Amino acid sequence: MARSRGKGVWVLIEQQAGVLGDGALELVSEGRKIADKLDEELTAITLGDLSTEQAGLLARYGASRILTIDHPALSEQSAELYSQLLSDIIRRHSPDIVLAIHSTAGADLASRIAARLNTGLVSGCDRVEVSPEKFLVAVKPIYGGKAAATCSFSAARPQMATLNLDAIDLGTPDPNATAEVASLKVSLELEPPQTQTVDFIPGDPRSMDLSEAEVVVAGGRGLGSRANFKLVHELADVLGGSVGATRMAVDEEWIERERQIGLTGKTVRPKLFIACGISGAIQHTMGMKDSKVIVAINTDRNASIFKIADVGIVGDVLKVLPELIAQLREVMQQTTRPSLNQVVDAVSDSQR
Repeated sequence: MARSRGKGVWVLIEQQAGVLGDGALELVSEGRKIADKLDEELTAITLGDLSTEQAGLLARYGASRILTIDHPALSEQSAELYSQLLSDIIRRHSPDIVLAIHSTAGADLASRIAARLNTGLVSGCDRVEVSPEKFLVAVKPIYGGKAAATCSFSAARPQMATLNLDAIDLGTPDPNATAEVASLKVSLELEPPQTQTVDFIPGDPRSMDLSEAEVVVAGGRGLGSRANFKLVHELADVLGGSVGATRMAVDEEWIERERQIGLTGKTVRPKLFIACGISGAIQHTMGMKDSKVIVAINTDRNASIFKIADVGIVGDVLKVLPELIAQLREVMQQTTRPSLNQVVDAVSDSQR
């Protein structure tokens, strides 16, 4: 059997002011699986220092080594500078595999690094595996999630892939695990960036593409009318989420066609999907079944949507939604944005 020619598996960890970014622990968990199959070390790379607590989390979820990068350029928000730093470090240390989360920043950085290293990159993967020859195999959705492409690396090194956060699971932590933590002070002289970040403006969930939304509230036939469909918009606004719909709701002109989810619409995989008055026809569920947490509200306890739901409410959506919105507004008096657990708790409370 051919063995990998590099030196271990690296995961690029996003962090801000010492706090781990979304997907950091899931990425480490996934990297640990790959490293174990290759009998290699897993190294977590961060730009900037981490607190002892955050480093401990990475260790418990699988990192055997944590390498923090120190350079004056880290004070700037520049993917150009970051990619120069990481490309140089990767070139010198020669990891066999480099993985990152497919976030806006992660995908941007990974593509720049791959270009600088003249290596292969498979972006937006749902799954990574190891072939019998010990090569990385990456599986990514294509054609709007209606098919999948399997890609493997035979020559390019390092082998690089970015992973969709909604497609990977958080592993089981080892409370006794520890990791070697090392700081690497880099003195590399960097090329001046061609662009400059002057501001960051969050996307408006009401207008952003559904495929990018972390929270989707979708409405179907059970809403009954365009006027009632406003409850879906109201709940989405409370959650900071985007609005989706079934084909029937679109055909009735309750919402624009670009908000349709399903085989003839968009494929979404948010952290939270709330199905309001949706029966669960296959044409719709094929476009949302891979959501992280699915909450379904329907009067018919035998509705197909309940077969894939994590949380189900048998009740009149026109009565449940106002109560749920009220519960969430109470939660938001203590926090600017409710967590996923708080939303699920509010859903449970709204049934009482």
